[in-house]
Amino acid sequence: MRVLLVEDEVRIVDEVREQLVRAGYVVEACHDGEEGWFRGETEDFDAIILDLGLPRLDGLSVMKRLRRAGIRTPILCLTARGSWMERVEGIDAGADDYLPKPFHVEELLARLNAILRRSERHPSHVLEAGPISIDTRRMTVTMQGGTIELSPLEFRLLRYLVHNKGRIVSQVEIEEHIYASDQEPDSNAIEALVKRIRRKIGPDTIVTRRGYGYLVED
Repeated sequence: MRVLLVEDEVRIVDEVREQLVRAGYVVEACHDGEEGWFRGETEDFDAIILDLGLPRLDGLSVMKRLRRAGIRTPILCLTARGSWMERVEGIDAGADDYLPKPFHVEELLARLNAILRRSERHPSHVLEAGPISIDTRRMTVTMQGGTIELSPLEFRLLRYLVHNKGRIVSQVEIEEHIYASDQEPDSNAIEALVKRIRRKIGPDTIVTRRGYGYLVED
């Protein structure tokens, strides 16, 4: 899952990025509103964490522009300002949730997971497809009661496919959502990852659609 973090406080960026990466997310960070607006509108993210007090273009304006452009990516707002009127203004502008500073990163993770589940109509933090069960809080994968050991990259790929179960996902889309923008995977990297995962969970769980991509059936 690929997240855009738009925050000008370096300390917060470092802390949040570290915890999100540990939780299996790919994090792209920028530090001003204009870059956040541009990247949010032109790149594909699963969620945006957006500070409202940004330089160059404030977060509320960023959010309004994204929503006017038809960008439906879930947005979690961060702000040092905690009045109820400002929270209402942010939600009215298109925010999916609102977290005042200072905050615990554990709460941010919980809220981020919640808006992602709502956006995809997943009622639980556990994703399931056939025999696969993925606990997005504990970052564990189980099948028929047994735990499957996956590398962080294998986990991100399987979680993305299960999150999008029933839909064919192209190799390009997978690369965008499991690798950071400064990483350049080999041309056969996704195919190799899928092969490794199949050896652990069985050959038929991830279906290949030649010329289209990969599918975990619903």
